[in-house]
Amino acid sequence: MTERILLVEDDPQITEVIRDYFVGHKEPYDIECALDGLTGMELIRKNEYDLILLDIMLPGKNGFSILREIRRTKDMPVIIITAKVREADRLLGYELGCDDYVCKPFSLAELYAKVGAVLRRFKASKEQEGNMEAGSRRRVISCGKISIDRQSLDVTVDGKKLELSPKELDLLLTFISHPNLVYSRDMLLDIVWGADYDGTDRTVDNHVKKLRKSLGSAGSQIKTVYAKGYKMVKE
Repeated sequence: MTERILLVEDDPQITEVIRDYFVGHKEPYDIECALDGLTGMELIRKNEYDLILLDIMLPGKNGFSILREIRRTKDMPVIIITAKVREADRLLGYELGCDDYVCKPFSLAELYAKVGAVLRRFKASKEQEGNMEAGSRRRVISCGKISIDRQSLDVTVDGKKLELSPKELDLLLTFISHPNLVYSRDMLLDIVWGADYDGTDRTVDNHVKKLRKSLGSAGSQIKTVYAKGYKMVKE
């Protein structure tokens, strides 16, 4: 059975070249394309794919935000294809759970080979795990006093349910998914607000302050790392 791939890339020329190469190869893939982040995310929610090829700089919803939502709700490999070559961006991609990273410009043959390698690794991992979810991912993730249900998105502190704003919830999910990882303010702007958002460090600081207040006694779990950003700890 031909593997089904979703390509989320806003450059129509790159999209066409990749699709033609993969479909026309002697061992072809079935490729569906989305030219913006919102369309890509809608397709991911509605359909099942064997692999996602994901750009980062996307209109509507950036690739880091899409990757984070995929890891919350889906179990499929993701390869990032992007012009973002900074080490911090690559590390963030891996921390959020991408399976491989390809920087533009790239060789179509190399991209095709990486797709095959990632799919083989993923299949082998699934066979080894049997009916268990990849990486033994739990429905409820916790850190210290804080717990979040991945499906319902209910947040509790010491068992007491909290009501958070959408941005507070996005920030909290970012922090709790990778405890002790230091997020710079630029990273948080990219992940939570999107790469196209014309915000400042102050935007992040204000929302982190609100989140700490909403978390009450657990607010101290979000630490300020001097000259670097923020991280969550268990305390």
